[in-house]
Amino acid sequence: MLELDVLFMPFVDEAWDQLSDQQKQVFERLLECDDPELFAWFMGHEECKDEQLNAMVQLILNRVKV
Repeated sequence: MLELDVLFMPFVDEAWDQLSDQQKQVFERLLECDDPELFAWFMGHEECKDEQLNAMVQLILNRVKV
């Protein structure tokens, strides 16, 4: 989904090297989620129930807002 690529690509380019190994694993798990779920989480329509994934969603959104 193009909208998700717009969020993920700059995040990977700018933040990947700063992430811990655990955060990188969580990000990789996030990429395995279905696009409709991801879209709902990132647009604020739903909250991800998985604490680690939700924390990653928030981290990405916070970096995008800066």
